[in-house]
Amino acid sequence: MTTIWELDYYSRPILDEHNKKVWEVLICESPTRIDVAPDTLFRYAEYCPSTQVNSVWLKTAIGEAIARAPNPPDKIRFFRQAMNNMITTSCKGLDIPAQLSRRTIALSQWLRDRLEQVYPQHPGYQVGKNASVVFPTTPAQALPDALIGQKWIFATLEARAFDDMKDWSIDFGEVFPIALVGLPPDMPIPGLIIYSSRAVAMAAWMSGLEMAAIKFDSESGARLLLETGVSDRWVLTSIDAKTQAEAQAFEAAKQHAKQVHFLAIQSSPDVEEFAGFWLLQEVNLA
Repeated sequence: MTTIWELDYYSRPILDEHNKKVWEVLICESPTRIDVAPDTLFRYAEYCPSTQVNSVWLKTAIGEAIARAPNPPDKIRFFRQAMNNMITTSCKGLDIPAQLSRRTIALSQWLRDRLEQVYPQHPGYQVGKNASVVFPTTPAQALPDALIGQKWIFATLEARAFDDMKDWSIDFGEVFPIALVGLPPDMPIPGLIIYSSRAVAMAAWMSGLEMAAIKFDSESGARLLLETGVSDRWVLTSIDAKTQAEAQAFEAAKQHAKQVHFLAIQSSPDVEEFAGFWLLQEVNLA
């Protein structure tokens, strides 16, 4: 099974004895199964002096994390574009692929907890609002013609329905444990199901992307967008006047479910197998 890590290397709201920002590397394992216990996922944290912020220090820290981990990473995800060169250089030195991605759900939760519970206990803590990372808005691209779905519907599943996911037939996809985000079993999770005669090809193509979120875009014409990586956007379908209310209800349901939602791909409504299934969460990254 592929092991994916999520990484953040950045300054924290803490000053050292020289009144300089303290940096920190956070590394955690991506949960890629619905049945994994979040508290069993590997974590590694280390503070970095401001005088040693460089790719050499980071490479050493990642190497130490690898030495302590039960399994080395096959890939590392990170969301800060400003740290792209330093992180990719460090990972390249260890022969580990590194990829910009907003699919850092476990890391986002952990970083939020540390901002609220850990850093304020530090003697050098500086009170102040921690601004969220803003990603650039890029023009939405059209899907390749061969991958456009013939039909789609909005759907809803209760959170408890995912407990049986290990028994589902899924060719491509990625999920995470619902417990990670703390949703109750009866919480409705909204989603989009795409039907296509080329379902497997479509799911295989999407499996090569860093899947982030599905969004209803009403500003550039009513349409559903698939967001991937940190700034890529793809037009899944246009929304006519009759289904705009459904699209708005989908966004409202996402908000109610802590932005958790899903994308499913099937060959037709008559089959039980999924060519692709992704559990997604649109998160604000700090």
